[in-house]
Amino acid sequence: MTPRQPTPRGIALPAAVLLLLTTAGCGSGDSGASKPGGAASGGTLVIGATGKLPNTDTVIGGAGFEGKRLVSFQLYEGLTRYDLSTTDAPPEITGALATSWKVAADNRTWTFTLRKGVTFQDGTAFDADAVVFNLDRYLNKNSAYYTEALGAAAGEYAGGITAYRKLGADRVELVTGKPNGHFPEDLAHVLIASPTAIRKTGTENFSRKPVGTGPFTFVSQKEGQQIELAGNKRYWRGAPKLDKLVIKSIPDAAARTAALRSGDVNWIEYPNPDDIDTLKSDGATIATNSYDHLWYWILDTSKGPWKDARVRRAANYAVNREAIARNLLHGTADPAHQAAPRATFAYDPSGDTYAYDPGKARALLAQAGFAKGLQTTVTVPTGGSGNLLPVPIAEAIQRDLAAVGIKAEIRTTDWTTLISAEADGKVALGSDAIAQSTTLFQSEALLPLFIGSDSPFWTGHYRNERVDKLLASASASTDRTRRRADYRAALALVTQDAPWLFVVNDRNPRAVSPKVRGLVQPQSWFLDLTTVSTRS
Repeated sequence: MTPRQPTPRGIALPAAVLLLLTTAGCGSGDSGASKPGGAASGGTLVIGATGKLPNTDTVIGGAGFEGKRLVSFQLYEGLTRYDLSTTDAPPEITGALATSWKVAADNRTWTFTLRKGVTFQDGTAFDADAVVFNLDRYLNKNSAYYTEALGAAAGEYAGGITAYRKLGADRVELVTGKPNGHFPEDLAHVLIASPTAIRKTGTENFSRKPVGTGPFTFVSQKEGQQIELAGNKRYWRGAPKLDKLVIKSIPDAAARTAALRSGDVNWIEYPNPDDIDTLKSDGATIATNSYDHLWYWILDTSKGPWKDARVRRAANYAVNREAIARNLLHGTADPAHQAAPRATFAYDPSGDTYAYDPGKARALLAQAGFAKGLQTTVTVPTGGSGNLLPVPIAEAIQRDLAAVGIKAEIRTTDWTTLISAEADGKVALGSDAIAQSTTLFQSEALLPLFIGSDSPFWTGHYRNERVDKLLASASASTDRTRRRADYRAALALVTQDAPWLFVVNDRNPRAVSPKVRGLVQPQSWFLDLTTVSTRS
């Protein structure tokens, strides 16, 4: 059988600054999944999200990792998935629609054995034909169901696939253009939809009636504002406990807190840190855990004061990130003293570099010729996926920088405008820096887009050939130990070069009503909602 060749495309621009954790190489296996057939009986969970909800057509998304964790990963699955059942370490990759996989000696040719007996939420069977159909939809411009939007979005994780074919009803072969040690992890994001449903609606209308194999089935939506899902009683890991899952877009933190207190929702993403003590007094539980997250400023290293590494390091020494984490964020974040987030396998405690030292900051500025200070501008989103309290954090940084002579003008915009401009290689509002959040290792495929020299979207024009070589070496290897060493070395260089202003690592807080049971808070952006139930 001749391998299917995706139509060549240009570099796909990412839809948002996001990110992923490393995989365990080419091994695999299931994680003790329960058997299907249980009955949903766990009530209704209503979640208040921080931003707009995603497009429900598989990979298009558009609402960051929050949209993916609350909606996309509930409707769909890839060949692999994150094991989100534990809280004490970053999650590993395990089998989802594939039960096992192996890579050939060329480190490019992968064979996946598919899970038998899985059905889509419309009752049709999942098999190798469904995998090929979906890859055609993402990668083959000659497919009747391909669109540029799907191709660009899928390119973030499937763009390296150069050929694919069916080997049998329960086996597929995928070939990557170059060795890719994190390929099994990438495939957790290459979501598989029902070919029957897509043929019935066409790509244009599929988001109105999305059908996957995930734990929840689509019921209804108010586009971008509210989505209602129901427990998938035929789910292969066992029916989720919930009868119904409702996700509401509530961008304002005060409004989310009010909705939780009124009972309009029974779970909110990222409560305002100032409200946490009173929410606890009201009986709410505040769930937190470290995960792969960095809130930072990307500095334009190509021109002006930020071109000088001494100025960039000075700014990092000027920021009292401990006070931000403790006083402003009330312990819902940890200070970030280096490029690698704490809850990643690449974090090296000995690499913590930037303590609060205004005196050192002033000395570095003087060495760089800015003893009298300098002026700069930063574009800050008013909210959005993983952005904590972006404007108050930026204002705290503004005060710290002003104390050493760096006057920063804050320019605010909405999250969608910021990431849309960035995906086009631009800075919203034309500033010298961007404030935002991202992950580095829970989307390992995207690392070169953040710190690589040839990124197709704006990253402050940072360039370090040694970093590029280390990233390439790590990405190609299926040896986790080698990848860890390469990534640590690369991020040590990034820390020293300081193309970013490192601020905090979020602890992913969410406030839940006493009615909510069974939440497992992993070290991840993502969640397994099959264990959750509510009581009246």
